[in-house]
Amino acid sequence: MLRVGLTGGLGSGKSTVAAILRSLGAEVIEADELGRTLMEPGKLIYAEIVQVFGRKVVGPDGRLNRACLADLAFKGGRLQELNAIVHPAVIAAQQRWMEQVFRRNSSAVAVVESALIFEVERDARARGESETVLAGVPGDRSSSLGLLADWRRRLDRIIVVTAPDELKIARYIARANPTEEGRAAGARQRLQHQIPDAEKAARADYVIDNSGDQAALRAQVEALWPRLQAMAIA
Repeated sequence: MLRVGLTGGLGSGKSTVAAILRSLGAEVIEADELGRTLMEPGKLIYAEIVQVFGRKVVGPDGRLNRACLADLAFKGGRLQELNAIVHPAVIAAQQRWMEQVFRRNSSAVAVVESALIFEVERDARARGESETVLAGVPGDRSSSLGLLADWRRRLDRIIVVTAPDELKIARYIARANPTEEGRAAGARQRLQHQIPDAEKAARADYVIDNSGDQAALRAQVEALWPRLQAMAIA
């Protein structure tokens, strides 16, 4: 089995890489989608967020108003508060998913697509959540917190997808309404909270350059895939 972390900054193209890996046979889970699911009404994260941030983050339909929450996190300086709630639960869910994958197929390549693999580690350490203090019983909250501060305990290899920041921003804008006021500024603000590509690439096992076209991107992923498969069955 092989546990792979796939990461890259906003608009880098990591979701496209994830889709290619899935088409080649990898099992893939998306951290963003997982987080959204865990933030639905009735889930523990939902209750914690409402308790910490107040009813103002709840929309008319009873679900979290994600735009309001993002404003409080990024513009209101409360990103660490939000991350401290969301990240441990997402990490624990990823662990459970990988266990299920490997029970079905011991030679699987399980890919976790997440923009914030290195940032989760950085932020956990900034909050003082070291593995020494927080390592606990497997599956409990403290154990999940401990895993935040050491991604090598839960992932065997890291793939980083890189691209120039201006290209990332252009892609981010194009994904939604290109005329939305302030979208470029919002993208820049989010990038400021993310570790630069050069630092991520220096810590990664594999780097995929997505500054070119789709054919060039797919060629890089297809060249890497046999290496991942070989490690999974080793």
